[in-house]
Amino acid sequence: MPIFELTPQMMRELLMSHYSSPRHQAKPTGEGYISTHSSTVNCIDDIDVYIKEENGKVVDALWDGVACAISTASTDIVCDLLIGNTKEQADYIIEQYNHMIHEEPYDDSVLDEALAFMNTSKQPARIHCATIGWDALQSLVKKGE
Repeated sequence: MPIFELTPQMMRELLMSHYSSPRHQAKPTGEGYISTHSSTVNCIDDIDVYIKEENGKVVDALWDGVACAISTASTDIVCDLLIGNTKEQADYIIEQYNHMIHEEPYDDSVLDEALAFMNTSKQPARIHCATIGWDALQSLVKKGE
C-alpha cells in the first residue's frame, strides 16, 4: 500500500496534469523505435505508441494520436514508468497495473502515478481507456522475446 493516502482530488489532479500537458506525446525523431497502433470503437482513442530499446532497456517511450482524458493520462504515465527499465521490469510494471485495474492483488510499489487509476474498475466502460496504451506498449515490450 502507498505510504500516503491517494485522495480522489489527488487522482484527478494527476490525471488532468497528464491530460493537459502530456510529457511523452510526440512522434519519434530518431531511429531505432518500434511502434504499434491501437484504437477503439467505444471512444475517440486512436493512438500510436513507440519504444526505443538499447541493451535490453527501454530508453524512450512515446505516443501520438487522439485520446480521451483517461487514455491520454494513463498512456503518458506508462511512458514515464517504462523509461529506464529492462524489458522484464517493464513487463512486470504493466502486469501489476493490469492486476490493479482488474481488482486482483498487485505490487503497488512499482506503479507510482499509475495508482491514480486504482478505482477504474468501478467504471467498467473506462477500463479499455485506462489500458489501451499499456496493452499496446506491452505488445512492444514482448516483441522479439
